[in-house]
Amino acid sequence: MTLTYGVIPLARTTFDMEFAEQMKDRAFAALDSAGIATVGPRSLACDAEAARAALEDIEQGGDIDLLLILQITFTDASMTIQMARDSRAPVAVWGVPEPRIGGRLRLNAYCGINLAAHALGKAGLSYNWLFADPDSEGLAQKLRDLAAHSEAATGRVAAVAHADDERADQVVRKLQQSRVSVIGNHPDGFDTCEYDAAALGDLTGISVDRVALENAFDRAKAAPAGRAEAHRASAAQSLAGIDSVDQEQLDRSFRLLCALEDIVEENNADSIAVRCWPETFVDYGCAACGPMAMMNQAGVPSACEADVYGSVTTLMLQELAGEPVWMADLVDVDTAGDTAVLWHCGLAPLSMCDPEAQAEATIHTNRKMPLLHQFPLKPGRVSLARLSQAKNETKLMIAGAEVQRAPMAFTGTSGVIRFDRPVSEVCETIMGEGLEHHFALAYGDHLDTLEQVANRLDIPVLRLA
Repeated sequence: MTLTYGVIPLARTTFDMEFAEQMKDRAFAALDSAGIATVGPRSLACDAEAARAALEDIEQGGDIDLLLILQITFTDASMTIQMARDSRAPVAVWGVPEPRIGGRLRLNAYCGINLAAHALGKAGLSYNWLFADPDSEGLAQKLRDLAAHSEAATGRVAAVAHADDERADQVVRKLQQSRVSVIGNHPDGFDTCEYDAAALGDLTGISVDRVALENAFDRAKAAPAGRAEAHRASAAQSLAGIDSVDQEQLDRSFRLLCALEDIVEENNADSIAVRCWPETFVDYGCAACGPMAMMNQAGVPSACEADVYGSVTTLMLQELAGEPVWMADLVDVDTAGDTAVLWHCGLAPLSMCDPEAQAEATIHTNRKMPLLHQFPLKPGRVSLARLSQAKNETKLMIAGAEVQRAPMAFTGTSGVIRFDRPVSEVCETIMGEGLEHHFALAYGDHLDTLEQVANRLDIPVLRLA
């Protein structure tokens, strides 16, 4: 039987569009080779209008067996969730990998399908998914299998028996006494970053303060020049290449650091969650990554994209580890080598830098502005965690992994990791459960205590590895 898929390839123009076009063409060639008929325009949909037009074209073509969202680059989930709701056919998402060559993250498609899976799961919509190179072995059957019925995910979610653990009690007490300042709103289409302050307070005792993004920009503009220069002098002792980036934009970064410090002091905040893009680039004129990395290093966990639950998770891990923590995206999965890559633009604290590497000052690869940290993570045992709302059920996701000493996979801050379970199984659970795309990371093995923290909060644990 010939299968017919309505296919909509998504992309965002801030990524490598030439490479995206090549990958899109390879993906359609793979569908053709698999004997799957496709309907819809074979052009990249880079905005909601183009995606809606593509879906209308598909719907006019008659019945289809599957609506396939082809995730060529990262996009938020807004287009995917709307098309899934409007489609009469089952839905699947297919993301394409890219090589780890130490340069920019040109596509970031895995993060895109991760975001889509979370949004679909929260909306109660079933989906199938695939992350595979268009030329990979056995792909034809995998593509045909996307049209099969999607069963509910069966992650390893379980309640945890109570045990005496003073460190878990300490973490819970810390949360009950803590405040998070959220600066700006999370980006549209980032369902992963949604939060309910009252529900979070009931769960953990944490208080949430809201600060307008414009307030932070005004504070930054008013910061004394000498204070910003002092931050620059301090950074120059650790970061190579600080003189090679745009100095006016660099000054804005350090002024933004001053603003974040002031907000934390005035609100008595223990952690922050910041809408770091696009406004910091287009309205203010610098990257927020470096300033937030410095806040992380100073012991104020800082989550990008105004991810409040991510910020709370980093605060939890910092209390356990007693040292700076980091929140990152999982951006690549290599089942053959059994590794994955954790990455963010340049947000990691300097204490996580591999001692055999030199931390560098750099610019954002898409927006071309400083300040970002750039280095590979140091090798060692790490614990990953996420206070999750996947599929509208509160749980604590935890995982153990080892950071491998490896060349930097992508520009910014990144680390190649090997989970305690095969990465293929980890990926199945992440996508099947529709987990959020942000993972908090701390060095050391804190999994048993994290399970007891979940016990104290009366929520189940989803153990990835």
